[in-house]
Parts: sequence; structure tokens; C-alpha cells
Amino acid sequence: MTVDNPAALGAAFPRNFLWGVATAAYQVEGALDEDGRGESIWDRFLREPGRVVDGSDGSIAANHYHRWREDIDLMAALALGAYRFSVSWSRIQPAGRGPANEAGLAFYDRLVDGLLERGIDPVITLLHSDMPAALQDAGGWLARDTSSHFGAFAELVARRLGDRVRNWFTVAEPYTVMRHSHVIGDHAPGLKMPTGAALPVIHHLLLGHGLATTAIRAQAQARIGLTNHSSPTRPASTAAADVAANAWFDALRNYIVTDAILFGRYPEELESLPGADWSQCRAGDFDIIKTPIDWLGLTYFHPFATGAPKSTEAALEPFEAVATGGVPQTTMGWPIVPSGLGEVLTALRHRYGDRLPPLVITENGCSLPDDITEDGRIDDPVRIGYLAGHLNVLAEALRAGIRIDGYFIWSFLDHFEWDLGYTTRWGIVHVDFPTQRRTFKSSAHWYRRLIEDWRTSRYGSS
Repeated sequence: MTVDNPAALGAAFPRNFLWGVATAAYQVEGALDEDGRGESIWDRFLREPGRVVDGSDGSIAANHYHRWREDIDLMAALALGAYRFSVSWSRIQPAGRGPANEAGLAFYDRLVDGLLERGIDPVITLLHSDMPAALQDAGGWLARDTSSHFGAFAELVARRLGDRVRNWFTVAEPYTVMRHSHVIGDHAPGLKMPTGAALPVIHHLLLGHGLATTAIRAQAQARIGLTNHSSPTRPASTAAADVAANAWFDALRNYIVTDAILFGRYPEELESLPGADWSQCRAGDFDIIKTPIDWLGLTYFHPFATGAPKSTEAALEPFEAVATGGVPQTTMGWPIVPSGLGEVLTALRHRYGDRLPPLVITENGCSLPDDITEDGRIDDPVRIGYLAGHLNVLAEALRAGIRIDGYFIWSFLDHFEWDLGYTTRWGIVHVDFPTQRRTFKSSAHWYRRLIEDWRTSRYGSS
């Protein structure tokens, strides 16, 4: 590992590699009731008592809506090459359909222009775990019409920003939306239904992705893709029930998205999924879903061990997936296992061969307690080790011939972490939420040195 020698680590990465950070709109923006923004599913969800462990919400969050200039100045100070952020559908199109809210579009205009002025590439994600509440009232992602509305939203955003934004992702982690928002129910809108019955959610998300890809391509010369939350998973035991349960989870978490886009079908392992509802699939759908993409984003945090549920009574999932891999662990209780990222990359290359598009790591990082010293410094050596470990795995994958075009730390700022509120800290920039004061953590300084050394090795100057 090259924790103490970022120059050696950076030298392993090619020219034009995107070094960036990532955020999501609801988690950092705040300003929920300003400038014509409409109600989102998270606004409504968080008004229900008990939805968040600390009773908080995203009404202020990291106040990125008002402090964006300061934030992108910090990005420039870190020598970042790219910033991946999501746009708020509710801010741009309050009802999820119909005319745009000019004030919402103007905010992203300013953000994009400010990034470009500082030499930072904007990377837009159109949908990251949030949507207008009005569309949820009409069925949300269980309704086929939402796919068409999303395609129209993509066209609207690309028409406004496509002349300046080269890099796009349509949907962040479709299976995460299906699982946490419609099965487990700990994310908005908080539905709880059996896994098989929730399959229309992922089909409509992928249909929307295909429509959005076509819409963006008509407006911009751009790289377009989507992201998937990928994890190696192994059977909890050799028992037949555990092996079957693991196969279902593996297919859903790792392959349902990419099989649909790259093969034009869903994984055969899901043919035996209990209660599987494929009735939403219509002739011609996969022609839209498999619209060619230019790159594929990957989220990686940890591996799983998966088995049959201990009790099948009222079980919404036909499996029980548990984070595994040993210690150390993050404050989420997730084991730190960099080698699992290598397993994901190798498995994708094996499954898809020449069909596999260039990859980009769109989320990788960890939640850790902040160690604030007496002089105000925030040392996070465990996070530095985490980042170095995963980047070493990427360097090995590059040497093995796997094309990887970028790496985005999750996250740039400490933020509102969905059902966990403000109880976890993911940022390489510390946010003191009462004052909104920003402070670089040691990991931010380490990342800056890595990028500057890489830039020197590849371009001859920092």
C-alpha cells in the first residue's frame, strides 16, 4: 500500500483519468422551500415520525445551495478534476412534468459555469434516490408513465446544460432504489413489498434510463451511462437454500442492471425468484433499455455473505444478506475490504467481455468518526488507508487491462445520510453543521497530493 507515497500510487493511473468527489442533491443542498422547488418524496417521508434515527431532515444539510461558491473553491484548492453531483428533479420540475422552474435551472447553470471556470468537469447524475412527490402520488416507479416523465426531464436538463456538460449518469443505483425504497422501506417513499412484486420498479427505472440516454444524446456531445451498487457475495453456507438465496441476491445486486443494458435481458437466475412479476415487460422495451452507453459507474463499499432468511414468515426478501469481511469496520458497521472491489471488476470483465464499457468508480469511501485535535485539525488516517487500499486495487486492475476512466470519493462533504441523518460522517471535508464551517480533513490533503503528483507525472507540471 502507498499511503505515504501518493506519487507512486498516482503514477499508475493514465492521462485523462478523472479524479473527483461526489455528492447528491438532497443530502447536501438544503433550501427545500426556496426558489420554487416542489415537494419531493424525501420531504414527505421525513415528516413521518421515526423515519430518521436522530429526527433530522435535509432542510439545511450542508447548505450547498447557498455555499456552492465556497464549496467549488475548496474543490479547486484540492486540485480536483471533476465533481459528480445530482440535480434535484423537484427543484427543476416541481411536479415532475410540465414546464421547468427557471430558478431551479438557473442554480445548476451557475454551478456548472463556476466549475468550468475553475477547471473542474461537471458530472451530472439526473436521479439519485429522490423524485417529485407528485409523481409518487401517480404511482412513482411502479407506474410505467414515470419512465416517460423521466425521459422528458432528461431532455429538459440536457437542453439547458448539454452545451457545457460532457459527462452524464442517468440513474444512480437502480437496485438500491428498488430495494431500500420499495422492499425494505427505510428510504423514501417507504414502501414495503416482496422483492418479486417490486421488480416493476427496476424495469421502469431502466426504461427511463434508456429514454433519458437518447434524450441527452440528442442535445449534447457527451459520455452517458448509469451507476450500479456492486458487491461480491458468497453463500452463507453450502446448504442448497443458502446457495439459491445467494444466487438471487447476486443477480439483483450485481447483474440485473448490466445484463439488461448489455445483453438485452434479465439474469436467468431470477427466473426462479419467488413471486417474480415480469408482467411490466413489453415488446420493444429491451430495445430502449439497451440503448448503448459510453461508460458504467460503480459504487463499491463491501462484500456480503448471503443465505436464506431465518424465518420465511412475512419475509419481504427471499435472502438475508450480511456485510462480511472482517475488520476494521466503518461507523456503518461495514468491513473495509479493498480486495472486494477487485472481485467486482474481474467478475464484470468475465461476464461481459468486449461488451463491457469503460468503468468509473462513482462512489467509494467510508463513514468514520472525526478526530479533531486541539488545534482544530481533523486527522482521519483510517480513511486515508481506505482510499489508498482501494486505489491500489484499481491500479492492479488497470495493469490487468481493465479500462477505468475515473474515481470519485464518496463524499466531498459531510452530509445528511438518509435514514441515519447526521450520525455518520463521510466527507473528506468536515462540516460543522451548526455553523456550516468547512475544514479539510487529512484525507483531503492526501488526495490533493495524490492528484498533484499524478498530474506532474502525466503532464509535466502541477
